[in-house]
Amino acid sequence: MRISSRGQYGIRALVVLATRHGCGPTQVREIARVESLSAKYLEQLLGRLRTGGLVRSVRGARGGYVLARVPESITVREVLLLLEGSLAPVGCVDEGGSCGDADGNACVAHPLWRGLHSTVLGYLDSFTLADLVPAAAPAEAALAVAAAPAEDELVAAATRG
Repeated sequence: MRISSRGQYGIRALVVLATRHGCGPTQVREIARVESLSAKYLEQLLGRLRTGGLVRSVRGARGGYVLARVPESITVREVLLLLEGSLAPVGCVDEGGSCGDADGNACVAHPLWRGLHSTVLGYLDSFTLADLVPAAAPAEAALAVAAAPAEDELVAAATRG
């Protein structure tokens, strides 16, 4: 299993949103600047994350993206499955995958691959976006809250107009 740039950049973008959770929408260009990533590529990733229900977009001059749920409820596994698809090390342990002979008997290495897959998924489930927020981020986010309009106000304004 290898995590592509899609998964790596998606996690980084979501951690920026998690850091600023409750501070209103964050524009793509700001996420791109903070993480030194392509804004065009981030738009594609955020579109997938929006379709998957992990982020919401807010339109307007002060629009951008916000997490659809609290950072503590979004696991790294959920993000990577959405962006990468399968995380299985081999096809036979993937959903709907098979190995072995025509009678459906599993190959001799199947328990090894199944255990590896289970361990990886369990490990990724043990981390949420909140776990990845840098230690200094809450203080920075608190300063931004004072300067930014409430997220609910911006979302309400965007849906009205």
